[in-house]
Amino acid sequence: MVEFPEGFVWGAATSGPQTEGNFHKQHQNVFDYWFATEPEQFDAGVGPDTASNFYNDYDHDLALMAQAGVQGLRTSIQWTRLIDDFETASLNADGVAFYNHVIDSMLAHHITPYINLHHFDLPVALYDKYHGWESKHVVELFVKFAEQCFKLFGDRVDHWYTFNEPKVVVDGQYLYGWHYPQVINGPKAVQVAYNMNLASAKTVARFHELCVRPEQQIGIILNLTPAYAASDDPADLAAAEFAELWSNNLFLDPAVLGHFPEKLVERLTMDGVLWDATPTELAIIAANPVDCLGVNYYHPFRVQRPDISPKSLQPWMPDIYFKEYDMPGRMMNVDRGWEIYPQAMTDIARNIQKNYGNIPWMISENGMGVAGEERFLDKQGVVQDDYRIDFMKEHLTALAKGIAAGSNCQGYFVWSGIDCWSWNHAYHNRYGLIRNDIHTQTKTLKKSAKWFAELGERNGF
Repeated sequence: MVEFPEGFVWGAATSGPQTEGNFHKQHQNVFDYWFATEPEQFDAGVGPDTASNFYNDYDHDLALMAQAGVQGLRTSIQWTRLIDDFETASLNADGVAFYNHVIDSMLAHHITPYINLHHFDLPVALYDKYHGWESKHVVELFVKFAEQCFKLFGDRVDHWYTFNEPKVVVDGQYLYGWHYPQVINGPKAVQVAYNMNLASAKTVARFHELCVRPEQQIGIILNLTPAYAASDDPADLAAAEFAELWSNNLFLDPAVLGHFPEKLVERLTMDGVLWDATPTELAIIAANPVDCLGVNYYHPFRVQRPDISPKSLQPWMPDIYFKEYDMPGRMMNVDRGWEIYPQAMTDIARNIQKNYGNIPWMISENGMGVAGEERFLDKQGVVQDDYRIDFMKEHLTALAKGIAAGSNCQGYFVWSGIDCWSWNHAYHNRYGLIRNDIHTQTKTLKKSAKWFAELGERNGF
């Protein structure tokens, strides 16, 4: 029996833009705009217009999640749905009503709301006018939006998060072209990372001014995995050290410790690409660490020495210092192209315990996306997703080892409650405990949903 601490929360995670669709939204976020202008960039030409129809089906969907044993639901509030005018943060009445209804429905179904404020979905108007997170003015506008959320929903929501995976914004929008606006510019990426750290700290500060109940907490959600070197060769170890600084500590250190990693600052300074910062801003970051941490984990990050010297004449990018490495013989989720490596759960738990004050944290996303799940339908129409159950068992076993050693992990949230629309990949890979036939919006429990409900009842397996 693999058991978990008393009070451990079994939940599911998703986001507003990936479930709600853009029904009745006054504004477009960057993905709404991208799909409207370049639908061919999206898998099968499926965009965010309907998504999982949560906008219309939320009460029914939440009832299904309750049947699946979901005790807490992590979702997000869309800036583009809630706010009327971004400069003044005036409210959109329909948006306010919708999120009030959703939160009330969560509570009615005995599902605790965990609310995130940004899930890659910057209003496109703020990119067009200010170049998005390149601008410190957008930082101030985000804090205004967050303040409205705290005031509107803080009477019922105790668990808040500033950003989901801000590193994906840096990578996808400013380094590797996965996400709109597909800017490939290393120095801009560095500044965006700084500005998002600043926005998070300023939002934490405003939260603590407005939300005073002791049970209310605010954190940040980071996609973390230790950087594993391909070998013990000093060049590979040096590559892994920089990869760790860039991919994990760039957001983890300022969020939890209140400062940026010294070695990373030194390297960025030597390369002439360090962000623009003021002493006042750095003091705000230092004074406003998060109360808790969400960790998203799917696959390991393996690296080796780069093929050519970082001193070569080339544009500055972080990966001039490392190259990704595919370990021979690895276990794969072939559909998604990701290695399966549960051991990282233990390593993450130990790192947080040892180096980050054993801050309260949870697994805020973990799951397995599989293509063509209809091939696993039985005669009763139930997806027999034993592969998903096995994936969760293996990762939870590794997580339990870290908890047994003293790491302060307080919950596990599977991605996702219901099959949801996924950025460029649309519905190619399905992650849900609940199947969604997107042509009819018919939703049914998968085998994993029953297992997950039993997991929560037993607090283990």
